[in-house]
Amino acid sequence: MTREEAYDRCRAIARAEARNFYYGFVLLAPERRAGIYAAYAFSRRADDSVDEGGSDERRTAAVAALRRDLDACVAGTPPPGDPVLVALADTIDRFRIPRAHLDALIDGVEMDIAVRRYADFPALKGYCDRVAGAVGLVSLQIFGFRDASAPGHAADLGVALQIVNIMRDVAEDVARDRIYLPADEMAAHGVTEADLRAGRATPGFRALMADQGARAREYFRGGERLLPLLDRRSRMCVAMLAGLYQEILSEIERRDHDVFAGRVALSAPRKLRLMAVRTAGALR
Repeated sequence: MTREEAYDRCRAIARAEARNFYYGFVLLAPERRAGIYAAYAFSRRADDSVDEGGSDERRTAAVAALRRDLDACVAGTPPPGDPVLVALADTIDRFRIPRAHLDALIDGVEMDIAVRRYADFPALKGYCDRVAGAVGLVSLQIFGFRDASAPGHAADLGVALQIVNIMRDVAEDVARDRIYLPADEMAAHGVTEADLRAGRATPGFRALMADQGARAREYFRGGERLLPLLDRRSRMCVAMLAGLYQEILSEIERRDHDVFAGRVALSAPRKLRLMAVRTAGALR
């Protein structure tokens, strides 16, 4: 398999699976776009390794296989028939991606096997830093940067996106016996696990979700400080991704935080309108 074929396969994975991210990816310069496709395809594989069912033993074995795959990619010896790993190995080499970022991603998905509740936000943030902040750092390496403050802003943006994901996916996650809302904040608002399982958008639940939204917006403010530190096309990509997730958050707020009534999603025309607005704003 050639590198071009491998990258084409990663692009197809991103197009099929990255319902929101793909709209930002297309704004990148071709070489960076290919690198982001490879990073996304590996991240998708990592997520699926613990989300697609099976016993904890099977999931643990899948995570161990991910670590072996990463060993091979870092060594420059990916299995020649695996397009995701062929592309990832080239991306790691081309953009000098530190292995620590990808190890952190795998550590995060491994947490989903054993950790199903989070006592407070500091505990949850440790998870977000791994599954989302680390992806932000990988992406930043592909975008390119010089300012020493850029990694902190990229990690903040990753955390912001993950908080919005957590808010949107409360019902889906509790069906998997996972609760990412901080337990101490649930208790403070009088929200029980039974409420989540029953899909009850109580006044306490709405207030709890409003607190999460305010926290996400704070992280978005930190993340958007990355924009002036990037080149033009990378800046447009990041502005689009931040805008999409802020729009999802705004939609949750318009529903008065009742995420049980149906999955919050943006239509393709709405995404395209947002792309026009956000990319124009990024160029000012």
